[in-house]
Amino acid sequence: MKVLTFILAALLDIVPAGQAFLKPLQPRDSILIADQLEYGFQLDSLAAGTALALPEFAQASNDTLTLVRGWQLDTTARLHVRQPGRKGRAELYSVRGSIVIAPFEEGTYHLPAIPVLRGEDTLLFEGLQMEVKTMPVDTATFQIHDIKEQMRYPLTVKELLPWVGGVLLFAALLFLGIRALRRRRGESGGAANRDPAYIVALRELDKWRGDAFWAPEKQKAFYSGITDALKTYMEDRFGVDAPEMTTAELFTALAEAKDLDADLREEMREVFECADYVKFAKHVASQEENARALPTAVRFVTSTYQTVLEEEQKTDDEL
Repeated sequence: MKVLTFILAALLDIVPAGQAFLKPLQPRDSILIADQLEYGFQLDSLAAGTALALPEFAQASNDTLTLVRGWQLDTTARLHVRQPGRKGRAELYSVRGSIVIAPFEEGTYHLPAIPVLRGEDTLLFEGLQMEVKTMPVDTATFQIHDIKEQMRYPLTVKELLPWVGGVLLFAALLFLGIRALRRRRGESGGAANRDPAYIVALRELDKWRGDAFWAPEKQKAFYSGITDALKTYMEDRFGVDAPEMTTAELFTALAEAKDLDADLREEMREVFECADYVKFAKHVASQEENARALPTAVRFVTSTYQTVLEEEQKTDDEL
């Protein structure tokens, strides 16, 4: 085995201070290659404010014995000691100083003594001997094995959650996109197959045929059904916001329609005013008013739509 020895330079005013300590950081019964060890000294009864100068071991570090960590001082105890002939107590400390070393070759190491400069004195802590061993190999039973594949650990719930959340979010967005596309197609298809406004209006008005709706308790529903159907038709035919207008506002807007006969507009106004009285003033319409309301509404729809057909036919003839 190789014996490695560190030689210290001669020092003046050397005061023996005991033995250094060597403590393995890996608890076992022997020191192996690459083990880390704490090497240092323990100094007791050190007065507060005492300055210490420690040796530099960085130059001694090499490939065989490496300095892992430089000097570190720790206070391990603090005492208050009574001083003879003085008032009060003196504060004394126990200080532990150490470095961390690691051997990388089998053999016996003679660790250097540790000189610590305290004031004018140099305290010398005696060095130690360190025996470093390697793990013995039984060549009779030793077998060479192939390199094992990388160990795969099972996935945890925490690792899976982001992926599961991403998949669910993608599925939700896909579902909403398909739903919106189907709704848009349905609306476009519905618009293409929608009946003309006058057909819808006449169909709604036809629901109120018969004098059964003329009874006082049914007149409100009768006139509401007629005026609602007409307002929807007027909105499409004349481009006015009829459902949101009052009767006065509606017929003021219709007065600007050039293709609407004035007499027919006035007849329609009378129907709407009668409906307002029935719906909001608890008015009971007469038999004559009831009999006139639905035919007037039907004539209004057919007449105004017939005007549109005539204009379209005239345009086609000109082309």
